[in-house]
Amino acid sequence: MADVVSTNEFKNGMHVEIEGSVWRILEFQHVKPGKGGAFVRTKVRSIDSGSVVDKTFRAGEKFPRVFTETKNMQYLYDSGDEVVFMDESTYEQMSLPHATLEAELPYMQPSTPVQLLFVGGKPSGIQLPSSIELVVTDTEPGVKGDTVSNVTKPATLETGAVVQVPLFVNRGDRIKVDPREGRYISRA
Repeated sequence: MADVVSTNEFKNGMHVEIEGSVWRILEFQHVKPGKGGAFVRTKVRSIDSGSVVDKTFRAGEKFPRVFTETKNMQYLYDSGDEVVFMDESTYEQMSLPHATLEAELPYMQPSTPVQLLFVGGKPSGIQLPSSIELVVTDTEPGVKGDTVSNVTKPATLETGAVVQVPLFVNRGDRIKVDPREGRYISRA
């Protein structure tokens, strides 16, 4: 029997088969309304066409899981319409369309190691590490005594990404960020 995955087991970056085609889960949200059954809202990208679609499923609905192969690559550069990677073992270069990596690019620097995902021998996207360290290039200065919890301010990182950080983080600080969720983790 083919491996199946329930909507309760969805993870960002997972590949599933929906209506005969392969889709990559970009985002998902479990919703439990006060009235009626729970459901899962997802944003998925078609591996074939690259189109992004919002889909809603009943909680517990099952789909065939698609086997995803990973390969260690190194991010080289973004040429504007394509993003170029190099295989770390063979030094062979491969590129993906810029549009498929728009969410990940703000957290990548040249020479960053990434895992390229392959579905059926075709590259479908990348998987970034769970945390990366980046330098804050621009943010409002912190004021002594700004220690109130859960108060944040925007900070621009060296790659151009903007994340919400606590008030005590200053320009020049090195911080850890979760690139999959685009959120601050801690000071590095």
